[in-house]
Amino acid sequence: MAGALQSTSEDCTLILTITNPEFKNALGPEIYAAGIEALNAAENNADIRSVVITGANGTFCAGGNLQKLLANRREVPEVQAQSIEGLHNWIDCIRTYPKPVIAAVEGAAAGAGFSLAMACDLCVAAEDAVFVMAYSSVALSPDGGGSWALARSLPRALASEIMMFGERIDAPRLYAAGLINRVVPPGTALAQAQLMAEHLNNRAPNALASIKELINGASTDSLSQHLANERDHFVRNLHHVNAGEGISSFLQKLKPHYR
Repeated sequence: MAGALQSTSEDCTLILTITNPEFKNALGPEIYAAGIEALNAAENNADIRSVVITGANGTFCAGGNLQKLLANRREVPEVQAQSIEGLHNWIDCIRTYPKPVIAAVEGAAAGAGFSLAMACDLCVAAEDAVFVMAYSSVALSPDGGGSWALARSLPRALASEIMMFGERIDAPRLYAAGLINRVVPPGTALAQAQLMAEHLNNRAPNALASIKELINGASTDSLSQHLANERDHFVRNLHHVNAGEGISSFLQKLKPHYR
C-alpha cells in the first residue's frame, strides 16, 4: 500500500500525519504532492493559522524507501531526480509557507525524515526520539535540505559528524545543540506541538509571516538589505488592523483578537 498524508484540523491548527506503516512512514511522491496541496489550501484559509507535521504509530518518518531506491537504480537517473524534486518542492513549500510549521517527532526521524523535521520552524521531540542522517551508511549523500539546515545551524564539526558518521543522535543532544525547541515525555510530542500551535494561533498572523520571512532572509541578506526589509515589514504591520488591536489591547490590559 502506498504511503499517504492524512490531513485533519484541530481548531485553527492543520495536522498532517505521515502514514506508511509497512515502511515506517517512509516518504514518497504521493506524500510530497499531498503535502504541497494541503499547504497551498491552508495558506488561503484564514481559519488555519498553524501547521503540525507528525507521523503515525509512534514513528515520525524513516526517510526514503530503500526498496524503491534500489529499484530506481535500474531506471534512468532522471527518475530519481524527479522524485527528489518532489521532496524538495515540499521542503521549499514548508520553508516559505507564511504560517508557523511545527514538527512533532516520536520514534525515529531518519534521512529525509530528519531533513523534514529541520525544515519546520519549530520542533518538539519525545525524550526517546532518535534522529539519524543515515545516508552515508548506504553510500548516499543527503537530500531534503538536511545538509543545508545542519550546516547553517551547527558548528562545522558537529554537522560533519552527524552527516558523515550517520549515527543515531538522541533528542536531548539535539536540544542542547539548539535544533529542537522542546523535549517531552514519550507519547506527548503531538499534544505538546498542538499546545505550541495554540499559543501561536493567538498571535497576529501577519506578524508571524513577517518574522518567518525575515528569518529566512537573514542568512543571505546583507545587513543593509536586512535593515531595509525590517523597516518595510514593520511599517506594513504597523498599518495593519492587527497592530491597532494589539497596541490598544496591551495599553488597556485586554486580550487581543487578531484577524
